[in-house]
Amino acid sequence: MLRRARRMFDAFIASEAAGGIILMVVAALALVVANSPLAPVYFSALSAYVGGLSVLHWVNDALMAVFFLLVGLEIKREVLEGQLATWPDRALPGIAALGGIIVPALIYLAFTAGRPAEMKGWAIPAATDIAFALGVLALLGPRVPTSMKVFLTALAIIDDLAAVIIIALFYTTSLALPYLGLALAGLAVLLVLNRLRVFRLWPYLLLGAAIWFCVLKSGVHATLAGVAVALLIPLRTGLEEEPPLLHLEHALHKPVAFVVVPIFGFANAGVSFAGMAPSVLLEPVPLAIAAGLFVGKLVGVFGATVLAIKSGLATLPEGAGWRTVFGVAMLCGIGFTMSLFIGLLAFPAAPQLQDQVKVGVLAGSVLSGVAGYLFLRFAPVETRNAS
Repeated sequence: MLRRARRMFDAFIASEAAGGIILMVVAALALVVANSPLAPVYFSALSAYVGGLSVLHWVNDALMAVFFLLVGLEIKREVLEGQLATWPDRALPGIAALGGIIVPALIYLAFTAGRPAEMKGWAIPAATDIAFALGVLALLGPRVPTSMKVFLTALAIIDDLAAVIIIALFYTTSLALPYLGLALAGLAVLLVLNRLRVFRLWPYLLLGAAIWFCVLKSGVHATLAGVAVALLIPLRTGLEEEPPLLHLEHALHKPVAFVVVPIFGFANAGVSFAGMAPSVLLEPVPLAIAAGLFVGKLVGVFGATVLAIKSGLATLPEGAGWRTVFGVAMLCGIGFTMSLFIGLLAFPAAPQLQDQVKVGVLAGSVLSGVAGYLFLRFAPVETRNAS
């Protein structure tokens, strides 16, 4: 019995759906705890200070730097020798991702027009949560061709890259130039190590930790240090041994999927509904986010995909038709992890708006996930490309 249970557990952990399912469970648990007698313990634990930072800041600034390190590793690998290695490979997911960023942002700005403080959250519905979205696709099995899973993965990676750029450009407030200079100097040393063909990981990670500290103190969000360090870790060695980038990516994949992201979800998805009327969903911020994710992502991704294919800039993924593309575009509205993260950056000193962000992200993501799953589950299976 124990051996069978262990085999089932190992099979679950190895499945594509595991990360998304665990994240769903953790988010639901956070909501339950935040609205239970344990709520005071939950919120006081998150606000407790350890080593100069609150527990919530350690989660959002330190643990999420590890998440962004993995994101950076995946971006570099995919661009250099993966699904985004050539311009034809990048064309369709790139154009679709652009549409999926612009349209949700415009919808958000339309709902919050005339409210300058709330308009700062325009980027919240712009990102797709790859773990959730791929988890839903995995539950659908062969009803969705592998080519569409590749398309969604590439689109989400481009989304992540855009989110990193947006955070750097629009959610950096004041700069401490001495610390920023030290961070840039550290990155220059990593570049030298890369050029000198230093393939051991420990110098990159040790110096990366120092760079993270300097970025934290510089005013730029500390998680961006993870991406910057990742881009300077060697992908090719010319030797038979596994390249450092691939070794680190493989080492981080499960800890990030099953520890880092669930902890972030548990720490940030909890919102107390005490004293919160159902009408909160009709407030500009949650309504703008939910509409941006559920409607904006669908219209942006599907519309941009249609334009790219009809104009001859790209072709439909092999084995997929327009119904499948439409359903996958719905799933792109699952924004959870990155949307919550950008929401915290957009409203750092406004707890009430942060709660509204959580409500909007949860509503939009659930609507997108459920609608996308049901559409792909019950739509007729397509066996050839549609024109």
